[in-house]
Amino acid sequence: MAKSKNKMNTATLGRLMKYLRPHAGLLAFAFLCAVISAAAMLFTPVIIGNAVDCIVEYSVDFGKLAVYLCVLAGLIAAVMLFQWLMNLCAQRAAHLTVRDARRDGFAAIVDAPLKDIDARSQGDLAARISVDADQIADGIVQGSTQIFTGTVTIIGTLVFMILISPWIALAVTVLTPLSLLVSYFVARGTHKYFTEQTRVRGELYAKTDETVRNRAVIAAYGYSPCAERDFGVINDELKTCGFKATFYSSLVNPSTRLINSLVYAVVAVMGTVFAITGAGGFMGKVVSIGGITQLLLYANQFARPLNEITGVITEFQTSLAAARRILDLADMPPQDDDGKRLENCNSIEIKDLDFSYVPEKPLIQDMNVKVPNGTLVAIVGRTGCGKTTLINLLMRFYDPDDGQILLGGTDASEFSRSSVRKNFGMVLQDSWVFKGTVRDNIAYGKPDATDEQIVAAAKAAHIDGFIRRLPNGYDTVIDDGDGISQGQKQLINIARIMLVDPPMLILDEATSNIDTRTERKVQDAFDKLLRPADGKKKTGFVVAHRLSTIVNADIILVMDAGKIIERGTHKELLEKGGAYAELYKAQFAKEAQ
Repeated sequence: MAKSKNKMNTATLGRLMKYLRPHAGLLAFAFLCAVISAAAMLFTPVIIGNAVDCIVEYSVDFGKLAVYLCVLAGLIAAVMLFQWLMNLCAQRAAHLTVRDARRDGFAAIVDAPLKDIDARSQGDLAARISVDADQIADGIVQGSTQIFTGTVTIIGTLVFMILISPWIALAVTVLTPLSLLVSYFVARGTHKYFTEQTRVRGELYAKTDETVRNRAVIAAYGYSPCAERDFGVINDELKTCGFKATFYSSLVNPSTRLINSLVYAVVAVMGTVFAITGAGGFMGKVVSIGGITQLLLYANQFARPLNEITGVITEFQTSLAAARRILDLADMPPQDDDGKRLENCNSIEIKDLDFSYVPEKPLIQDMNVKVPNGTLVAIVGRTGCGKTTLINLLMRFYDPDDGQILLGGTDASEFSRSSVRKNFGMVLQDSWVFKGTVRDNIAYGKPDATDEQIVAAAKAAHIDGFIRRLPNGYDTVIDDGDGISQGQKQLINIARIMLVDPPMLILDEATSNIDTRTERKVQDAFDKLLRPADGKKKTGFVVAHRLSTIVNADIILVMDAGKIIERGTHKELLEKGGAYAELYKAQFAKEAQ
């Protein structure tokens, strides 16, 4: 199991390095700054030790002392400057790396097959793109800067200590790595807790997102106590994981500090003995009081980067867990978009179509429908009968398990998905607007539309008056939660599709959120769109629960359990007295009375 985890971590780190490679120049400059900063830091104990030797005798050499203090000030200034430059470059490299990883993760979400997205929590996907990506940046910054500085400091410190006293340098070299062993064993145990913490954090983000989006429903059903309870369960799980991860990782610092204190004491004792006896110095030299001061400072310098590196190990555990989650997104295979380009198609034929979301549960079975050019098809039936699924197949959000959907006589699979979708204009029951101006929302499918075209589409959708009453008219910035009603959002969506004016239309409960009076106006607008004055009819599909909106359809398909059980015009189906007639009578029973 441990080998498997190490292999997984190595693979994740290798992939992360691919994102970091384009910004290697910044890291190289950061490394150069780290070398200069560490070198300046390494010389400070030498200057301090020489300054101490100036004042340990009966007379103080103030001239030399002043020079040493000036040099010390210059070294400290150099350390500050190059550490700032090092952090600046490392930060930029980290955020550019994360930007690229986040970009690929988001692109994978946009390009992935709908079935892969439907199988994941929306909140968890958002957490991977935002929270997890930021944790990667933290790991890269801390890791690169501290490892760069630490490596140079450790090597340089060891060299300077050998030049003062090889025996003390040997003692420090033998004792100090004990802290690395301690941190290694602790870090091995913390990785699984950091991985679990990252997973549960995604669940918490998803639960929060779900609750905020459906606040009105929660309030309407009095579900608030249960929602708080469900959130509390996940929150407590995150607390437990976080506590365990923090507890085990926090063992590193006190353990290493204990060993470092031991090293410091050994250096002090050995240095004092060597200074008194005159032995132990480099090539027979006597260890002076200033030399002891240098050794003590170097002992701290030698231990500090080791402590920082052990802290980086903990940070890396979190970063690798976060990186794996966002890289998993980037690994999602994109939806294929190969094939010929479909141009101005408005005839459809469905032949022997079979489809199911789950193989064990068949949904659409042996469906056959022929839709000539300019035909308006209405699809009705009980909830769950497969109406929306049929629309998803027409749009190539999903592909059939068997059978064919012919567009203009050619199998839809021979055309690219993007070109198929451009031939359809789709208005869904769930209206959506993004943060932007009303103008931009209407022009979503046709960004190069003129103001005149946008206004004409708004008028056709009977929303021009509402827009002009907004504070800034068409330039008013709106959002999905800006107090705009569902009906008004729906009208913006309808104006959006009227502006695009595609060859075929799909209306999936498109007027479900607007009042009856406006519905009639919008229905008239759709009729003009489907049957323009030039006589070139468009092919349209209407999924409807309000049967009053489809009485003029050319063909009405009645579905049940994924099959078409009736088809015909409104009049024919009423005369037949079957399932459609029962639905119609049930819906208009009060009016009939």
